[in-house]
Amino acid sequence: AHAHGTEGIKRAVRAGVASVDHGTFLDEEGARMMVERGTYLVKDSYEDRWFLERAPGWGYPKVIVDKLAKIVQGHEAAFKLARKAGVKIAFGTDAGMLPHGENAKQFRDYIAWGMPPMEAILTATRNAADLLGWGDRIGAVAPGYFADIIAVPGDPLAAPTLLEQVT
Repeated sequence: AHAHGTEGIKRAVRAGVASVDHGTFLDEEGARMMVERGTYLVKDSYEDRWFLERAPGWGYPKVIVDKLAKIVQGHEAAFKLARKAGVKIAFGTDAGMLPHGENAKQFRDYIAWGMPPMEAILTATRNAADLLGWGDRIGAVAPGYFADIIAVPGDPLAAPTLLEQVT
């Protein structure tokens, strides 16, 4: 379920969704509910910043730019709260909302907000596979698993932005 607002997040969790996308204004009660029910947070924040950076040049009204700014600011607090509470996090991008190929820039947020690089990578592999119910078939490089493997020019644990340079 896509939910930015606090009440929408809680209603989605009560309804039994597997994940909440965005979760921008997550509060402590919502985080506790997500942990209790095993609900994932799919924290796709990059596309909102991408739009905010371009909105003034595209002629968006000030009210929309201001709303986007509040959303961008809310992502970090929600992410940190979710991690502190133990909410499971999976990678997501709303990739259809921005140019394909830019989705790896999402890792920058996760890492800037305190998530170690390997844990950030696991949100897009193991955790995403678990969320989809395919943890026994994808999400790991292991015998019998389907896998897409990428190569980057260096160690992404030391330089995570290398994940943006798949050749």
